[in-house]
Amino acid sequence: MRIALLGGTGDLGEGLALRLMRDTDHEVVVGSRDPEKARDRAAAYEDELAGRGIDTKINGFANPMAADRADVAIACVPAYHLADTIEAVADSLDDTPLVSPAVGMQRDEGVMQYNPPGVGSVTALAADAAPAGVPVVGAFHGLAAGRLADLDSDLGWDVPVIGDDDGAKATVTDLVDAIDGLRGLDAGPLAAAPAVESLTPLLINVAASNDDLADLGVHFT
Repeated sequence: MRIALLGGTGDLGEGLALRLMRDTDHEVVVGSRDPEKARDRAAAYEDELAGRGIDTKINGFANPMAADRADVAIACVPAYHLADTIEAVADSLDDTPLVSPAVGMQRDEGVMQYNPPGVGSVTALAADAAPAGVPVVGAFHGLAAGRLADLDSDLGWDVPVIGDDDGAKATVTDLVDAIDGLRGLDAGPLAAAPAVESLTPLLINVAASNDDLADLGVHFT
């Protein structure tokens, strides 16, 4: 499959690009509002993998070109950039599953608090912004990006996957499962997004309060 990482020049994009290229046979394309930045980061990801004996090619493009002909598009952008990013690639998506990992949060009284938009969740915001016929799936919330990008780190994380389109949700779950150390779990329809998204500030607060739990994730047994 062709996987487009929209806004894939940041921490989450880096971790997903490196893991996908190391662990799967999928093609990865890095997108950005600035195509030069996308090309630079794609080259940096290639260099990191080459240093580990993995010879691969990662292309970098402006977001709309990255999304063109993608089999899955992952919006690796903060919640406040999500709608604009989706609007910019709308004509390139067709019926491509669009994945939203973003979470609305704010710091209040010294801790991170869940701060969803007025529509109830960031995943719902993505669904509202996406063109008709584009299935939206919520996944990859709450992943510690630094540990994700460290290929020497074993993960052992579960990834709740939410969505109303069963086919798109299955495609994304299979993509999650293909990354070593991740397990995709069906967490229900898009209506379940607030419960899934609110795990992220909890993880941040637990990690911040416990020195031995930095870069933690969730695992259900």
